[in-house]
Amino acid sequence: MARQSITLANQNDEWLKEQVAKEEFTSKSEAVNYLIKQAREQDAYVEFVRMKIEMGEKSGLAKKQTKEEMLAEFKKRLNV
Repeated sequence: MARQSITLANQNDEWLKEQVAKEEFTSKSEAVNYLIKQAREQDAYVEFVRMKIEMGEKSGLAKKQTKEEMLAEFKKRLNV
């Protein structure tokens, strides 16, 4: 694992110390790594959602259907 030296705002440092004191994490490094992992996962999810939205926009407008027609179409696709 790479060692880094970072400077934290006082509020962030105090928050990290509290998390370690409450035994949420064993060290400030563990907490920082966890938070970075969470941010990376969130970025990946946001990118996934953007891709799905873009695919939907490119697919064009959906035909007008009633709820019953939509349900019948979904069931047909699922072979229900």
